[in-house]
Amino acid sequence: MKEIAKGIRYIGVDHLDLDLFESQYIVPEGMAYNSYLIVDEKVAILDTADARKGEEWLKNLEEALEGRKPDYLVIHHMEPDHSASVAPVLEKYPDVTVVGSAMALKFLGQFMPDKPVGKTLAIKEGDTLPLGSHTLKFFAAPMVHWPEVMVSVDTATGVLFSADAFGKFGALCKTAFWADEDPDWACEGRRYYFNICGKYGPQVQALLKKLGGESIGLIAPLHGPIIRKDLGYYLNLYNTWSSYGVETEGVFVAYASIHGGTAEVAEKVAEKLKAMGCPKVATSDLTRDDRAEAVEDAFRYGKMVLAACSYDAGLFTPAHDFLHSLQIKGYSKRKVALIENGSWAPSAARVMKEMLGAMKDVEIVGEPVTIRSRYKEADEPALDALCKAILS
Repeated sequence: MKEIAKGIRYIGVDHLDLDLFESQYIVPEGMAYNSYLIVDEKVAILDTADARKGEEWLKNLEEALEGRKPDYLVIHHMEPDHSASVAPVLEKYPDVTVVGSAMALKFLGQFMPDKPVGKTLAIKEGDTLPLGSHTLKFFAAPMVHWPEVMVSVDTATGVLFSADAFGKFGALCKTAFWADEDPDWACEGRRYYFNICGKYGPQVQALLKKLGGESIGLIAPLHGPIIRKDLGYYLNLYNTWSSYGVETEGVFVAYASIHGGTAEVAEKVAEKLKAMGCPKVATSDLTRDDRAEAVEDAFRYGKMVLAACSYDAGLFTPAHDFLHSLQIKGYSKRKVALIENGSWAPSAARVMKEMLGAMKDVEIVGEPVTIRSRYKEADEPALDALCKAILS
């Protein structure tokens, strides 16, 4: 049990043996399910934990309560990794009042169809929950990243309980309890943001504007380390990410190769870009690397070279899946250059153009380069022109 601010205790748990978060994202360092307890004249639990760690979380709760009974259970976000332990709390403390948005309370009934919910309090934008010296002020945060989400600010301490915003992959015992002690925060925070919240940039922007007038001294997310220092750094990152701005100047080279020919060309392009003075060149093998990391890098940089094979008169599946992920995550405001490989009837560039054309403010620069099976010296002029086009 650790106090993050006066009267506010951390009661979250780490999930170390989790292999896939949301059954899709690789988490080699596990995951943290953050939860908090405010102890005042009234006692409030802020969110719970995944059912697989429910027993451990309940032990943390009991220790932090020190014999007291909770008056409120606040649900900022109803996703099961934060609300699955609501039922055992209600069983043990039937007099507790469940606090959440009207939609959160509706979702609670959907996720607990056979469990009585008991006393509830629906809250909305601007509502407050007095606890004594602490008072929670609520802000609606729809689609960050579910429609029922609320965040709250404790007016006494300036702690922002940010739900899934400002979250990060990784168990706290593997990364750090405090964000300023985690050297990898930006990398995994970025991968988390674009894959979990990336589609909802406008909604994140709206939330940042709402919170602009609040005196915030600490950010307590539902995943990842607690942010206590240099809040401007993290807020600026979120502003860049949610506005689809360019975080790092450079080019991301992503490729999907079947028999190595396309990979060879992509590697040559990466070397050419470096030789031409590109400040940063990142690469990803879409057939083997973590797709969530590829999505992260596509958003990090303002420019991308995408190289892929033709396949079944279309586009090689890993490249198609990558572009689909970019499309559903809101990829926009970027420049892309294309390389296709086809031994006969090349078709990859056509499909890549079609998919990128459905994305907002994505410009295809230069002429797509067609490779026939393997790189040849005759391809040099076209590759040089492509590199110059993406750097211009």
